[in-house]
Amino acid sequence: MPLTIRPIAPQDRAAWDDLYAGYAAFYNVTQTPGMRDTVWAWLHNPAYETKGFVAESEHGQLIGLTHYRPFARPLSASVGGFLDDLFVTTEARGSGTAKALIDAVASEGKQRGWTVIRWITAEDNYRARSLYDKVADKTKWATYDLKL
Repeated sequence: MPLTIRPIAPQDRAAWDDLYAGYAAFYNVTQTPGMRDTVWAWLHNPAYETKGFVAESEHGQLIGLTHYRPFARPLSASVGGFLDDLFVTTEARGSGTAKALIDAVASEGKQRGWTVIRWITAEDNYRARSLYDKVADKTKWATYDLKL
């Protein structure tokens, strides 16, 4: 399927909103329109490091998104990239869209001199993990959240 990966643009708001709501639903996360307003503002405010790409089908429909940001890596005295969110519509899964979005973040990271692109996924996200296992190395690190 012909595909265009490009930075998120202001005219993408409605389609991005639908995709991001789909991402939240996939992970059973309650997300309000106000929460999406906040993330949308971050994506377009130079004061925030979070940026994103969208995948656009040959028909001009947005079928995927990813958000990413730099993070300091003190132990290696370097900067890496964190891929925060990656979502592809049900209809476009298996089409190469997810890999193309990951590749776009990796290309951005190379241009910025990042040493790694890192992300997390749910242990039971088997379909996505089948791709991730092909394009990246699974780390030995467990993730913890300390709620504040």
